Amino acid sequence: MTSPTKPQHAAPGAPAPEATQPPRRTARRSRYTRQDWAGAGFVAPFLAVFVFSIVAPLLYALYLSFFQDRLIGGSFFTGLANYTKALADPLLHAGLGRVLLFLAVQVPIMIGIALFAALAIDSGRLRGSGGFRIALFLPYAVPSVVAALMWGYIYGEDFGLVGQVFDLFGATPPALLSGTWMLASIGNIVTWSFMGYNMLILYSALRVIPTELYEAAEIDGAGALRTAWSIKLPALRPALLLTVIFSIIGSFQLFNEPNVLRSLAPTTITTYYTPNMYAYNLAFNGQQYNYSAAVAVIVGLITVLVAYAAQRVSNRAETGRKSK
Repeated sequence: MTSPTKPQHAAPGAPAPEATQPPRRTARRSRYTRQDWAGAGFVAPFLAVFVFSIVAPLLYALYLSFFQDRLIGGSFFTGLANYTKALADPLLHAGLGRVLLFLAVQVPIMIGIALFAALAIDSGRLRGSGGFRIALFLPYAVPSVVAALMWGYIYGEDFGLVGQVFDLFGATPPALLSGTWMLASIGNIVTWSFMGYNMLILYSALRVIPTELYEAAEIDGAGALRTAWSIKLPALRPALLLTVIFSIIGSFQLFNEPNVLRSLAPTTITTYYTPNMYAYNLAFNGQQYNYSAAVAVIVGLITVLVAYAAQRVSNRAETGRKSK
């Protein structure tokens, strides 16, 4: 009759026996795998929409930009010929210059007004701040086509509100739909439409600032202006950068406002007034789909570069501020 085996202890200095892996590890691996698949299932609808609505059209436009349709023989691969032609196109240069001027003037004005409104609402000294916030955001709910039509008739010298107000005082109204004023008139429409949207982004960023900072500023005797300069504006840097990037993208995509106003001022707004209008008219009026795709790709790359430059400038300014 044998006795049960006792556990043997290792001799001093001898290496310890290797511990066996618990059998639960395989089940844990399968459980993590199931969780990963469940997460991918939730993300899959968005990815499908993103691929079919954004990635696929971009790839197709890039594919078209390397070809050229000819009357005899159909489509031919031309390499970078469309891009070389577009980079030397004076009509595209004119549209890009107009959009860059619009970006340099309109965007700072719009974001400055939105910042002032957000600070005024957050200060707590504005009566009826809730109604004021809704009133500023309400124009964003108006479609851009409707906004352009409405403002286009307001700008009219003979039938518009501006002309009637000037006639009331016996003055000559400015030609707001002329070449001199057209870009400013479009900028006014865009500012009216999107100022409330940017204001809401900035106001939301202000609401998440810790109250301890305000309490410390009050103990130090800081006034409202000092608090806004030293606490609120530094905390708003990420939100301001977001509004700037959105505004840069929107400026290069400028299309609805000038395209609608073109029916009221056909001699002022040409088919190449903005790069988007130029690409649109090349494709649908000129049947130059391949060249239009090249123009669209170039405008998209310029938009990415300008937005990236704005982000780099903001990051360097933030790094320099922290290093002081």
